[in-house]
Amino acid sequence: MHVWQLQEAKAKLSEVVRLCDNEPQWISSRGEEKAVMLSVKEYNRLTTGNHYSIGEFFRNSPLFGSGIDLTRDKSPGREVDL
Repeated sequence: MHVWQLQEAKAKLSEVVRLCDNEPQWISSRGEEKAVMLSVKEYNRLTTGNHYSIGEFFRNSPLFGSGIDLTRDKSPGREVDL
């Protein structure tokens, strides 16, 4: 991962944009990472990908149907003296 200083990224913007096709480009200012430049293809993949509900996420899990008992124990908790 290459981190560009902001001044360097400004001066070499064409190169930074070109390199976005291969991997995201990180930009820092005063030693702190401030921005990431992505290709349009990667941005679209991240923003328009499959959005699953939590239920769909678990149904698509490799553990779904494996026989693991995931039922909740409904017994009352232990008694505590206060």
